[in-house]
Amino acid sequence: MRSIYDSIRVEVSRQLELFSRRWEFATDRELFIQLVFCLLTPQSKARQCWRAVQILLEDDLLFHGRPADIAARIPIVRFRNKKAEYIVRARETLYGLDRPSLRSILDQHAVAFDMRSWLASAVTGYGYKEASHFLRNIGHGGSLAILDRHILKNLTAFGVIDGPPSNLSAARYLTYENAMRDFSQSINIPLDYLDFVLWYKETGDIFQ
Repeated sequence: MRSIYDSIRVEVSRQLELFSRRWEFATDRELFIQLVFCLLTPQSKARQCWRAVQILLEDDLLFHGRPADIAARIPIVRFRNKKAEYIVRARETLYGLDRPSLRSILDQHAVAFDMRSWLASAVTGYGYKEASHFLRNIGHGGSLAILDRHILKNLTAFGVIDGPPSNLSAARYLTYENAMRDFSQSINIPLDYLDFVLWYKETGDIFQ
């Protein structure tokens, strides 16, 4: 763990700085693109999901396409039909000239934990994991854990939690997140870096 942390720390620092700048300077369009990326990632590879986002942008479907048209262009993403419906639903409620800006909605919530709760309830297809991922990618994830299967597997291996649950309720998510936070403090690796360390340990990549 320590050797991985030392080897990727500089690169992760750059990535986290990019996320911070994204919140500072990103347009609502750019924020929504990140929201869609995180909608696509469950049970799919991150790089393929980002490629799917690029395809939808190139084809002018992300902001204007119907679910069937979107799904047809992203076969590299698992559960593409459902996720295409989620994209359109999110677009209809969170993006457009007649909608409050996504930034202004998030700004109504004082802390990242409140932002996450709102996202998990307001965005179809989002749970705490997806909401945490999105918030991390727009510079609000320093205090949040992204508990995907790779992270849960490693937390189990290190004895931090009893085992990956079959159903990760909000209450259990918070319990595991607190356990991961305590673990990060005990090994002196910041929580947002620890996520990258465990991800890299499983995938050999820091792209998320």
